[in-house]
Amino acid sequence: MPMQFEVWTEGPAQACGNTCRTWVSASGAITADTPRDFEAFAKRNKLDGFTIALDSDGGSVLGALALGRSIRKLGMTTTVGKTIDLNAADGGRKRAKFQPRAYCESMCAFVLLAGIERRVPAEARVMVHQIWLGDRRDDPTAANYSAEDLVVVQRDIGRLARYTVEMGGGVDLLEIALKIPPWEPMRMLSRDELRTMKVETAGDAPEVNSGTATNSAALANGARAAVNGHGWAMLSVEGRPALGRSHPLTVEGDDVGTFELNIACGEAGRDYIVTYVEQRRTDDMGRTPSALSEVEISIGGKPVQLKVVASRARDKSSGLSSIASGRIPVEMLKMFADPGSRSLMVETASDDAVTAIRIGNAGIARVLPALAASCAAAPPAIRNSARTAARQGG
Repeated sequence: MPMQFEVWTEGPAQACGNTCRTWVSASGAITADTPRDFEAFAKRNKLDGFTIALDSDGGSVLGALALGRSIRKLGMTTTVGKTIDLNAADGGRKRAKFQPRAYCESMCAFVLLAGIERRVPAEARVMVHQIWLGDRRDDPTAANYSAEDLVVVQRDIGRLARYTVEMGGGVDLLEIALKIPPWEPMRMLSRDELRTMKVETAGDAPEVNSGTATNSAALANGARAAVNGHGWAMLSVEGRPALGRSHPLTVEGDDVGTFELNIACGEAGRDYIVTYVEQRRTDDMGRTPSALSEVEISIGGKPVQLKVVASRARDKSSGLSSIASGRIPVEMLKMFADPGSRSLMVETASDDAVTAIRIGNAGIARVLPALAASCAAAPPAIRNSARTAARQGG
């Protein structure tokens, strides 16, 4: 839902008496129309010096910058929090409870910078990632990009940098945000980072875990990973039909290797065999990464643990090759192929790194019926292709 603005007074009245706070709630997605909506709201309400509580998953870059500048003009204080309607009114004032456990994600973090004073409760989460073309965020590695697209993104990065300096924020906020590609989980800022980047300027809150989903262990050698621009496709694995997809493997935006997901026939009408094949490079010092200990795939919030069949160095001077395999129910794969913003998450763990990569469903609805028909017509022999590949040296 687009961002909505309302004025609230803390309640219940008997609990806070003459010290009841008043604030503006700003909840929802930031759109191109949000700055205009806020200007109209500000004209109807005297907001100078008010506190505005943000609860948003971000949205439009240009909309966020314009909204932030409007907030700064009014000399408002910004914070992060949910507004819980108490369904009570007192002399025309709507009563609510301020809930500090809320999220300010993506471009919301830059709106937070607009306050002349900025407060982030200890329970709140401020999360960032790269800006990206909105219509290609669901499956970014399967999309096509033109020179004009690159111009748009670089122009917006320049505007964002100028705005960050203008609002008195640290440029390292932008630097960290631009490290996190759209297929990785958002990066949550720690309390120290919030203060250092001047996202928070009021008081000191207790330290909390940053909650970042990845480990920034230095594994990249600077080379660029190949990207599959065609989404899911039919292929043959050991002579059997399968669906496949390749994807860059990154840790906070640093390329560490590549991986492939293959989905082949399992027990007809019941499940499919999923094989994860990863090639991870040595680090800058030529050290081989630690062997994988866990690989997990989740679709629609339902996790499936894959068994690590092999994870070893290819030779003394090269990186790590890993293979893992498991089974997913037919219905789970059908759910992933449904139209809409469906995606699956692939997570791995080892002693020196944790990765989490989101993969979209581009192309799978087109090819899944062919795989299902092949599996129904000729059920495969019961054998594990990943284990066979490992025995052959993978």
